[in-house]
Amino acid sequence: MTIELKFKAQQIRKDMTNNHLKNTHSAKAEFYLKLLTGLRKKRRKAALLSFLKQPFTIKIITCIIIAASTILSEAQEPVDTITMKPLELRELTPEETAVIKYKGTEGPFSGIYYMHSASGTYTCKQCGAPLYRSKDKFDAQCGWPSFDDEIEGAVKRVTDADGRRTEIVCKKCGAHLGHVFVGEGFTPKNTRHCVNSISLLFIPDETE
Repeated sequence: MTIELKFKAQQIRKDMTNNHLKNTHSAKAEFYLKLLTGLRKKRRKAALLSFLKQPFTIKIITCIIIAASTILSEAQEPVDTITMKPLELRELTPEETAVIKYKGTEGPFSGIYYMHSASGTYTCKQCGAPLYRSKDKFDAQCGWPSFDDEIEGAVKRVTDADGRRTEIVCKKCGAHLGHVFVGEGFTPKNTRHCVNSISLLFIPDETE
């Protein structure tokens, strides 16, 4: 199973379990719908093989939903959630997609920005929106870039489905960034944005 398919399936199964819909035909149809339409063509083979083994009822429901959703998706463009204007998104690699779209996590101490200390601005890898300033970055020795503040209005907080952690996403495009923690005492602001390097793109300050 590819990394993209793995993260996609894990996230959908988690959502289904949380909503107590695991054993219903409609939930199973929605599961295969998301797998078949949410992945790039070259990633769909494994999902398709599994789909073909499902009962006839699930296949019919899935096909109907796919037809309707395809018509809607073709008529819609990505929209800036702040200005509601059309939004251009950067094409992501499978590894970036696994984290930014499917809410995966890169390995600790592996990201290019973990020990990064240059002056500048960290922007969203997917849409380019400014998210963090280098002056707010600190070393929490956790394995991921840490910030004790974000650029005002740039980051949105969303409670995880399990209610235990708070996810942080780009407010402009919804890209998954990581999680935020409070009360740890690392800095006077008492806040730590734990961010995946792969979700960021660094823009250095202009030198005089």
